[in-house]
Amino acid sequence: MNRAFVIAARRTAVAPRGGAFRAVEAHDLAAPVLRACLDDAGVAPDEVEHVILGNALSGGGNVARLAALAANLPPTVPALTLDTQCCSGLDAIQLATRMVESGAAQLVLAGGVESFSRSPLRAVRPRVKGEAPVFYDRPPFTPWPARDPEMIAVLAKAARGLSRGEQAAFAIESHAKALAARARLESEIVPVAGLAFDSFTRALTPALCARAPVLHRDGESELDAAGVAVEADAAAVVLVASREWAEAWLKAGHPVCEVFQISSFAAAPDDPPGAIDHALRDRAAGLDWARLAVVELMEASAGQAMMNARRAGLDPARINRGGGALARGHPIGASGAILAVRQFHELAGEATGALGLSAIAAAGGLASLLMLQRL
Repeated sequence: MNRAFVIAARRTAVAPRGGAFRAVEAHDLAAPVLRACLDDAGVAPDEVEHVILGNALSGGGNVARLAALAANLPPTVPALTLDTQCCSGLDAIQLATRMVESGAAQLVLAGGVESFSRSPLRAVRPRVKGEAPVFYDRPPFTPWPARDPEMIAVLAKAARGLSRGEQAAFAIESHAKALAARARLESEIVPVAGLAFDSFTRALTPALCARAPVLHRDGESELDAAGVAVEADAAAVVLVASREWAEAWLKAGHPVCEVFQISSFAAAPDDPPGAIDHALRDRAAGLDWARLAVVELMEASAGQAMMNARRAGLDPARINRGGGALARGHPIGASGAILAVRQFHELAGEATGALGLSAIAAAGGLASLLMLQRL
């Protein structure tokens, strides 16, 4: 089997819903990031063989194709949009990896894009004449309504045993790490609509967290707004390449990472944290987790991230060194790809052989994991 490599990785800033990207269509978020990856790697647009983007909210229309055309890639370059909700961005990278490993392609742009701000209104078509359409915020994640809880309830389940104070401390640290890293994060961000930094990040304090409204309380756990990632807009893309391209780029003195492992997992559909727990515990690669230099763990909520890190035995000092989604926001289809971009740039500062990990869970009991190794 051929090996796959990441030779470039870029993203937009992350902006909360209704913020700096409120008038920017999803494909216009992704297009400059596609071009930036090509420019970074010295790749001509006509050398790209496929574009794959994850997206959950655009409502169809193949946003990857729109983004590729908006980026002025040749119209002969195919493009594919996939939807596995929060896992979409990592799953797009997984599909690109498999294409390169199989020999079907040498260069694939892959990642995710999401715009909560510009997402369409969605409604269920009437069944009979005279019946009004029924608008909805999200589609069903299982065929069984009784096993399809709201995601906030699932996140609360994951946080059982953690106090609001513990969750607040985690959120405060996420924001603090992101603020401290703002200058070095600039190298991975492509400015769009005048925004070149993650605009939600702030100096969060215990007092502010204490005033945050409670979003869910079930007797055993309590979630407030400070401990849950906000809806957001962003795009993130990596350039997945064959060994030939990777070796030439490495010889020129640029950072390159080999795809060490990329996988998808599933658990009970009403238990997404169970899927990510399964992913983090996977030992198929015989990995000693102490070898991990960089961990990018999705922070859908403080409690979910904390519990997953504890169960997997991950070193807190290596998790989300530049802050996490609590400090940025959660652009569903782009979130997994943002983790991959962050992992790539964190590994660029590590020694040869360093390993990194990105992991994210999704509605319906799904999870995806990406491991890179610095060459």
